[in-house]
Amino acid sequence: MKTVNIYTDGACKGNPGAGGWSAILECDGYEKELCGGEKATTNNRMELTAAIEGLKALKSECRVILYSDSQYLVNAINKGWLESWKQKGWKKADKSPVLNDDLWKELDKLLSKYKTEFVWVRGHDGHIYNERCDALASGYAERLNDQ
Repeated sequence: MKTVNIYTDGACKGNPGAGGWSAILECDGYEKELCGGEKATTNNRMELTAAIEGLKALKSECRVILYSDSQYLVNAINKGWLESWKQKGWKKADKSPVLNDDLWKELDKLLSKYKTEFVWVRGHDGHIYNERCDALASGYAERLNDQ
């Protein structure tokens, strides 16, 4: 089974504000860049959207390694928060609603289709794909902010 590396980032000009997301898919030397955004959003929503859009772009069964500088995203998966939220009816431990549950539910459906490993990378630390994702997401947010 082939492995696809997905590198993601989200950016926001103001929080909330104009936001951008990006994902770069890499497999066997082939790369595909994706980006988009929303005029009124949050950074966390853009981080989640980047992961969702990256996974939605996959065309066949594969193993996925998803790299993100978002601890919100990576910890929710790796520390079991997502599973706990589902079991509690999309409530957090303090019984308050999970923020961005619409995106978490969409991500959860996509994760059921692929064997996915989440890896946290330090942002703005010279990681070539993280830097490229940041440039794409920030650039999209800036264009929306200027409109």
